[in-house]
Amino acid sequence: MDTWFPFGRRLPCDIYWHGVSFHDNDIFSGQVNKFPGMTEMVRKITLSRAVRTMQDLFPLEYNFYPRSWILPEEFPLFVDEVRMMKDSDPSWKPTFIVKPDGGCQGDGIYLIKDPSDIRLTGGVRPAVVQEYICKPLLVDKLKFDIRLYVLLKSLEPLEIYIAKDGLSRFCTEPYQEPTLKNLHQVFMHLTNYSLNIHSGNFVHSDNANTGSKRTFSSILCRLSSRGADVKKLWSDIISLVIKTIIALTPELKVYYQSDIPAGKPGPTCFQILGFDILLMKNLKPMLLEVNANPSMRIEHEQELSPGVFENVPSPVDEEVKVAVIRDTLRLVDPQKKKRKDIQCQALEQVSEAKEEALEAAPEQDTGRAPEPGLPSLCLKQVFPKYAKQFSHLQLVDRVAALFIRFLGVRGTTKLGPTGFRTFIRHCKLSNSSFSMASVDILYIDITRRWNSLGIDHRESGMCLQAFVEAFFCLAQKKYKSLPLHEQVASLVGFCEDHLAALDEKRPVCGRGAAERRAVGAAQTDGLHLAPAAHPPLLSRTATATKLTDCRSHRY
Repeated sequence: MDTWFPFGRRLPCDIYWHGVSFHDNDIFSGQVNKFPGMTEMVRKITLSRAVRTMQDLFPLEYNFYPRSWILPEEFPLFVDEVRMMKDSDPSWKPTFIVKPDGGCQGDGIYLIKDPSDIRLTGGVRPAVVQEYICKPLLVDKLKFDIRLYVLLKSLEPLEIYIAKDGLSRFCTEPYQEPTLKNLHQVFMHLTNYSLNIHSGNFVHSDNANTGSKRTFSSILCRLSSRGADVKKLWSDIISLVIKTIIALTPELKVYYQSDIPAGKPGPTCFQILGFDILLMKNLKPMLLEVNANPSMRIEHEQELSPGVFENVPSPVDEEVKVAVIRDTLRLVDPQKKKRKDIQCQALEQVSEAKEEALEAAPEQDTGRAPEPGLPSLCLKQVFPKYAKQFSHLQLVDRVAALFIRFLGVRGTTKLGPTGFRTFIRHCKLSNSSFSMASVDILYIDITRRWNSLGIDHRESGMCLQAFVEAFFCLAQKKYKSLPLHEQVASLVGFCEDHLAALDEKRPVCGRGAAERRAVGAAQTDGLHLAPAAHPPLLSRTATATKLTDCRSHRY
């Protein structure tokens, strides 16, 4: 789908509907159905990094994403961790799934039983390798996943809607737990529609309850009839969606300020995302991936004769997708505010009219046929509706706000050494044991490591992920005896208080006093950093104890 200009390209539109990314066309006003940076953020490696950062802070809150390793940089770590896990539990017979970073529609995905099975021809392609979920929920003996549509209506303030129905995409061969013999049977293990459509067992159906693609609501009805707690399942799915978007928003805000700087006229954004979720046998939802450009096709190709295809309507797709697009447009309707203003003015005029006119008005309208009403919204708001339950998870968002403040130059996404030094100085993080020379060493060490990973070489400097690692390093050194999330929260509060005092030119008070008490309780000993000796969060060096703990979360 391309951008549609109903009145010609020279006239501005209220809504621009792009096909792939925010940068499809130059837009200076109105609303765009893409966020800058979203395509990059939901790639498999970037998504894994974002979720992993949250897993470091809140491991129990983010246990809905399979244990993952990033290739090629973490290949040695992958080999070592698997060997250690097998040594600690010889009965463990794992399976792993390898997903190319730039792959889509199941392209290049394969299963392995051992790290030595990674395909090394031509070097390891950028990919994510994950522990395969061996015990999925089955329906009619088939494995399936769920495609849920999520509307990110606004980034600041954060506003999220979830469609009340979605699609269930089925494999086309009865499921068996992976063995060396069936490891390559993609129609058994991979739920991708684009793969299974080529299976001779694929069933196109006009009924939402049968076939290889069904509505999610039909699955919920079936589960409910078996006594499953469907309400809890929905609650878990909503939680998964909100937590995933909270993991993505810090870097999305960096991209957003780069393309749409604050204080300058420009478009606003919204976006429909496709969340792919797998239900485990115990009904625990697991996130597989997020799609920035979910297919909105409502028909499928049918081969009439060899090489001759025809587009045939798909009632299941139409039932779900038409409602999502219709209600997205209703929610972002630029005329809604104008209509509300007109209605308010009309109500004010009516309230000032005489009582006789008010009584007579209904009688005059009795002969009119009411306008046909639109169906109720299929999109349910989940944020900020449930914001209080998740506010403690928005720590990295606050770290990103510090990063953005010190970028200095509009349109950039990387922090230079001067900006980093200014951050340290303004937040009063340097002292006798942490000199500005140590600040420079910390900056160079972490920035060099992240740049070696090939993170956006268009700009030089420290990317947000590198800044987050540096910030975690500072927090761990300053508040040694606290858990990581409390260390980071304390340092964020410390920095915010000093910056507020700087902005308002008044002494630090309020939260700063409480933070100082936390410092005393934590028995800080200054910021004496030795960057080269500090293990980066990226490397996740494992210990036998940690791996044993991880085993309790086996799928």
